Amino acid sequence: MKEALAVIFILVIFIVILVAMAIVQIRMAGIKVKDFFSFIDANQKLDSLVRFAQKYDKMSPQEQIIYLTEAEKMFDSFDKIPSTVWEDERDKYSKVLETYKNIRVMRWNEAQTNAMTKVNQPKIKPKEIKTNN
Repeated sequence: MKEALAVIFILVIFIVILVAMAIVQIRMAGIKVKDFFSFIDANQKLDSLVRFAQKYDKMSPQEQIIYLTEAEKMFDSFDKIPSTVWEDERDKYSKVLETYKNIRVMRWNEAQTNAMTKVNQPKIKPKEIKTNN
């Protein structure tokens, strides 16, 4: 029984040392631990955004807005990490970035078209109420 506890204790100490070494290496690379974990989360979101990027033409306006906000969060997380860490994901990142730009341009064009049609419409003024004083 004492031998089993000793083995478990040694394994726990070994795990703590490995975690501490990982944190030290992350900090030596100039990355904050919080930023690294947000990068891991963003890396998972990257995969789902790549799937959505393939069908951005068919997205509703709400889905486009959700895509844009999630992509911006992912871009922020990737910006905090040196590019050498995520160079394996560069193709996916580029695809998401290209779709992000396309949606932004498409939404900007729609906004400009709507603004132009509103300018050309006659403005209807309400009738004035005349008061007798």
